[in-house]
Amino acid sequence: MGWIKRNLFFVIGGVVTLGLLGAGGFYIYTGWDRNSQAAEKLNEIYGTLRNLQTEKFTGGNGQVDNSRTAREQQQQLRSWIDSTTNYFQPILAIPADDITSENFAEALRRTVDALQREAGTAGVTLPPGYDFSFSAQRLLVNFAPGSLEPLAVQLGEVRVIAETVFAARVNALDGIQRLRVSGDDMAGSQGDYTDEHAVTNNLAVLTPYVVTFRCFTPELARVVTGFADSPNMFLVKAINIQPAGISSSAPENAAPGMPGLMNGRPPWGFGLPGPAPVAPPPADKGGLPTVLKEQLLRVTLIVEIVKLLPKS
Repeated sequence: MGWIKRNLFFVIGGVVTLGLLGAGGFYIYTGWDRNSQAAEKLNEIYGTLRNLQTEKFTGGNGQVDNSRTAREQQQQLRSWIDSTTNYFQPILAIPADDITSENFAEALRRTVDALQREAGTAGVTLPPGYDFSFSAQRLLVNFAPGSLEPLAVQLGEVRVIAETVFAARVNALDGIQRLRVSGDDMAGSQGDYTDEHAVTNNLAVLTPYVVTFRCFTPELARVVTGFADSPNMFLVKAINIQPAGISSSAPENAAPGMPGLMNGRPPWGFGLPGPAPVAPPPADKGGLPTVLKEQLLRVTLIVEIVKLLPKS
């Protein structure tokens, strides 16, 4: 005992060292055991893959009919695809067939006149003499070669977009911007066009339009709902909202066709209006104080129309 007392720190250090050595040995053993189990499982997976590669495919056996199961799953997939077509109804071109210069010129004038009347009926203010992005073609009789069909498609799409906005009873439609599809578009008002680009993937073509209007928040909600409920597939790609009194001049880093949209994002977050001014409660006048004051908004939407490609 005297030796232990004289070498107490040495004894304690030895005990601690032995404990650490034991813990280290146990950790090494458990790690080796886990590695061994993982290696066995990996070898088992490799063996299964080798068997599957060499095994000849069969339609099943007396208990499992793989061929029937595959046919049933394929039919379920086709049924689901067919059920979604109700949400991808194509928008008819104007005119829908027999697209000649004379027919398109007449259809364009008739459609623009009809949309101007619909705007008046809905109480929606338009820019003076607004041609719904077709100012370059409004007075033409002959059109650039190869442009009639894409112009007819755009006319039909612009009509549906405008009517959706009118149905929401917004205060004013400031403009609809479309892609340039004709040599005549180069001579038109450049405010009629967007620098966005159409995107084509394996399933569909996504065609962008930029819509700018002024309204209050309930009308904005109805516009977005109108696009969402449309049988034609609309995707609202971006929303820029700012008070209608703010200048609409776009900053240098604004996205094409989206005034005030900086770096692809609205000033107050995606799809969210800026904070409305809070009026202080009136002093000693009685009644309820004004907590939130609604204000007129200037809204710019990038809306994409999804057009499914023909089935191969």
